[in-house]
Amino acid sequence: MADQIRRALKDGGSKEHAAGVQWFFKEEIKSHGWYTANLRRAVRRCRREILREHDFDFLVDVADRLFSGRVLEEKVAAVFLLEKLNAKCGDREFRMFETWLDRISSWADHDGLVHYLIAPMVAADPRRVNFVFRWAKSRDRWHRRAACVALIQGTRVNLFFPEIVKLSDLLLDDSDDMVQKGLGWLLRETAKFDPKKTAAYLMKIRGRAPRLVLRTACETLPAEVRKRILE
Repeated sequence: MADQIRRALKDGGSKEHAAGVQWFFKEEIKSHGWYTANLRRAVRRCRREILREHDFDFLVDVADRLFSGRVLEEKVAAVFLLEKLNAKCGDREFRMFETWLDRISSWADHDGLVHYLIAPMVAADPRRVNFVFRWAKSRDRWHRRAACVALIQGTRVNLFFPEIVKLSDLLLDDSDDMVQKGLGWLLRETAKFDPKKTAAYLMKIRGRAPRLVLRTACETLPAEVRKRILE
């Protein structure tokens, strides 16, 4: 089944779009040139067909095989196969998703995996926050970025503010731009739902935090608050 999906991805892409995909990435990317909306629709149709004949565990195994691929659309398809099925996922799947972090090749397959599969599971079971702090200490940039992105779904429902502060304190000295962008994204989402406490925290760290983190974190705050933090 995974091989069938791979062939369909190869045949259904756009060579013209594939040629332009590399522009978005620093890493060398292999792409079949699918637009995201079209890929999501195609994969959801495929998911319905798979689940008509097989169980959820079979679907998970297909996704696991796809995320082992080297083509961008294969990994994104793996995520789309399981997207919004988090209620069916348990500790087995969460541990599997963690192993996928070792297969990351770009921010696109990273953010798909973490934002759409891992983050909802962390929000659903706060005990999984312990994984976040382990990832934050990793030598691998994608694990450290995952520590940030994994808390975004939770902060959108007013969870994890103390944990976000603790995580930010751990990563403020990180020089990797992918980690800084991930941390800034997390703080920006936190500011949307708790602007007062987030602004106070940003004022506290503004002398230490990288400019990229502060600038991203401030984007949704009122102009006068943003100016005070950034000056």
